[in-house]
Amino acid sequence: MQDENNLSEIKIEDQKIIENKELNIWEALIPVLALVGMLAYNIYVYGDDALSGSNQFVLLLGAAVAAIVGFRNKVSYERMLEEVAENIKSTTGALLILLMVGSLAGTWLVSGIIPTMIYYGLQILNPTIFLAACVIICSIISIATGSSWTTSATVGIALVGIGETLGISIGMTAGAVLSGAYFGDKMSPLSDTTNLAPAMAGGELFSHIKYMALTTVPTILVTLIIFIIIGLNIDVTGTPQIEDKLSAIKNAFNISPWLFIVPVLVIIMIVKKTPPLIALLTGSLLGGVTALIAQPDIIIKIAGAESLSLQSAYQGVMNALTVDTAVETSSEELNDLFTSGGMKGMLGTIWLIVCAMVFGGVMDAIGALSRITKSLLNLATTTFGLFASTVASCLALNLTASDQYLALVVPGKMFKQAYKDRGLAPENLSRTLEDSGTVTSVLIPWNTCGAYHSKVLFGYAGATAYIPYVFFSILSPFVTLLFAGFSIKIKQLTKK
Repeated sequence: MQDENNLSEIKIEDQKIIENKELNIWEALIPVLALVGMLAYNIYVYGDDALSGSNQFVLLLGAAVAAIVGFRNKVSYERMLEEVAENIKSTTGALLILLMVGSLAGTWLVSGIIPTMIYYGLQILNPTIFLAACVIICSIISIATGSSWTTSATVGIALVGIGETLGISIGMTAGAVLSGAYFGDKMSPLSDTTNLAPAMAGGELFSHIKYMALTTVPTILVTLIIFIIIGLNIDVTGTPQIEDKLSAIKNAFNISPWLFIVPVLVIIMIVKKTPPLIALLTGSLLGGVTALIAQPDIIIKIAGAESLSLQSAYQGVMNALTVDTAVETSSEELNDLFTSGGMKGMLGTIWLIVCAMVFGGVMDAIGALSRITKSLLNLATTTFGLFASTVASCLALNLTASDQYLALVVPGKMFKQAYKDRGLAPENLSRTLEDSGTVTSVLIPWNTCGAYHSKVLFGYAGATAYIPYVFFSILSPFVTLLFAGFSIKIKQLTKK
């Protein structure tokens, strides 16, 4: 979930859908096909490094192709620029949260909070149950906070560190973390997308959650079974070195259960509906204060000083908040893990999101998003076809508009009347929007959600190794189509 709290929900719900009657479906698809082709070649050339810079420029090239199509269909440059500005404006909260997450990761590293989580987690979690435990832990945190983004930035980072230390693939661990995080995000009444979907469909929040559980609970159970099977068959290499790593952590940091107070306070703040920006900023500052109290030697070293003074304390904490910091241990693997880029480390991902919003903005301005969605709607000649068209539309919007909210809003508005005309209750539409729009956003590397999670969990933009392992997000659209295909729990409109 793009964790912008309730700040943008009213604007998102009231967003206009631009139509262009002069634009045909083939013209609307030209920028999409051009972008997919250019991205495919770029990824072939650069591999995982593609999102470190070159894909950003490819997104701008895709926007240029869309602009050319727009010019041919009498769309002005000014209109395109206005829509791009609106798109970028809609991600302001997400961009600021990225910066706050970068600063939080920095102070939670130097304060010993993340190392403490890893230290105790290594002693409690064994490789066999680890992946399934990640799903359960992140589900609970995400339901409590209503935020997959917060879950990823707090316990998610620690769990990835634990998994890497155990010798488990970082992609597997991240997949388990995100599966749990997006399950909780969907089912929590605190989640903005969970509130947005029924608002678009004309339904009621708790009826939506109850109806959504019919597809969501079986999907998370299948996901858990898959991770249990993987855990039973996984070949880990890190287990024999756990004692050495525990010793390395304890020698580098002052480890104490008291350090859990800060993350617990942050989670409580978010559960109490504190705006995420405020909660993350508070968590970052508390991490800095904790570092001064619990890890003064590390602060002195980061500041390049000989003793702790007001100036060295300020400089050490500020460095952790804003730029690259690292804490050396006796373990080379942990040295790679105990690094942070602070706010500076998030700039590449912000660059990616801005470029994606340029492409999505131009596509919206020329009427391409509306045209593609309408064409999918016209293909829906049966009830199953209506559900399938909704799923396809949500996926298309996540791919082209690069924004999770738009993947709910545009199909929600366009398909609402069609569901009503077929006598289907709004819960059918809101559930399908979440099953295909909310959860698949993380599978698109240039989508705001995909860019965010790859950066937070992997430490650099472009890490896409988690995508095959986010089983919950992969299975959800198929489960909702399975229910539609066999007419399982398809709620009808109540006649008044």
